[in-house]
Amino acid sequence: MHDIALTGIYFFFIALLYSTVGHAGASGYLATMALLSISPAVMKPTALMLNIIVALVTSIRFHHAGYFSWRLFWPFALASVPMAYLGGGIQVDTTIYKMLVGFALVFAAVHLILRSNVVPDDPGQAANPGITASIIVGGGIGFLSGLTGVGGGIFLSPVLIILHWAGLRRTAAVSAAFILLNSVSGLAGYLQKGGAMPDHLAFWSVAVVFGGFIGSTLGATRLNSPVLRVLLGVMLVMAGVKLAVI
Repeated sequence: MHDIALTGIYFFFIALLYSTVGHAGASGYLATMALLSISPAVMKPTALMLNIIVALVTSIRFHHAGYFSWRLFWPFALASVPMAYLGGGIQVDTTIYKMLVGFALVFAAVHLILRSNVVPDDPGQAANPGITASIIVGGGIGFLSGLTGVGGGIFLSPVLIILHWAGLRRTAAVSAAFILLNSVSGLAGYLQKGGAMPDHLAFWSVAVVFGGFIGSTLGATRLNSPVLRVLLGVMLVMAGVKLAVI
């Protein structure tokens, strides 16, 4: 019980930190479980389930704050959901792939932290991505998220910001909803292939609900743009290092 409680505390702070920028914490949960030597059979479904919970809480908070854009969201989701389902049912050795993606995330984080010209959250100030480009990007991210057990927001966020498709809070709102759908689809694919849900999820779920609510409230209403930009950069570095070396 001590180890379960300690893991729950870690998950609480991960959910709090990640949800400030619209993420749900899957990469943090996976890194924590890897460091604690938790069985790989437990890691993927746990990360996906906790992702679903935190992404739902975060989506609600950012939507209520008025930052969600259906027009920006739906083309990414259209392709990502079936591709996440497909990726969730595949069991492959992804060591080289994870290293490449990890380095790419670190590069995106450095680029994001150093740049200052992030577009405002006013949709009129952002570029309008084409439907075809959004579908292609969404499908690729969905497949990778299902394959790795990461909800996809860690890949979508830097794309939206670096390409000037959205500001920080609108990116957070769209990413949270994107993570929610991909995590549900990825978990469905995992269970359809005979996977089982691990024990102790009830306790860990309560921990991330509180963490996600606090973090998303801060991100949607109180933290300013420079702080959010740095926090998102930190999230990308953490996820990149986790994928590359753990």
